[in-house]
Amino acid sequence: MTSNGARVLVVVGTDTHPFDRLTDWLEQWYCAHPGPPDLVVQYGHGRAPGIPGATPFLDHEALKREMAEATLVVSHGGPATILEARRSGHLPIVVPRDPAHGEHVDDHQQLFARRLGSVGMVHLCDSVDALTTALADGLADPRRFTIAGDPDAAVGRAAAVARVGSIVEDLISARGRRGFARRRSG
Repeated sequence: MTSNGARVLVVVGTDTHPFDRLTDWLEQWYCAHPGPPDLVVQYGHGRAPGIPGATPFLDHEALKREMAEATLVVSHGGPATILEARRSGHLPIVVPRDPAHGEHVDDHQQLFARRLGSVGMVHLCDSVDALTTALADGLADPRRFTIAGDPDAAVGRAAAVARVGSIVEDLISARGRRGFARRRSG
């Protein structure tokens, strides 16, 4: 660990689309900061970033262990990862995948992350500047990205995942209805 003991966990999930935009942003940040914190970067199916601590995947037990040890958690917009980070006591810094960059098949992560961001359940970052500011703020005062974790939440996890799925489905179907109405009127 670094002298200040800070540790940043970055998780892009297991989707088959690469999420190189996020790992590129992290490389830029890492190279620009002398003595950056320890990093664990789970980069998935993307290219391996030139950052120490990069690994393609973490199994669930390793992910839980890393979240427990992390000072900050940076996540893609996947509902399960966000819930796991929150259960571990983190307000996740979320960079949702963007289908315009080939990072996913649709924009459900963006819709979901915006919705959670609007009610303070995640810290949404949609640019490299927003991410670097969040990292600087979080490393200066980690309490800004700490919440009361619920270690007993495993019992309610199935219900929470179902609720998250319902929110995502509502967002996608609402978007689909708008698109259908536009096509019919066009």
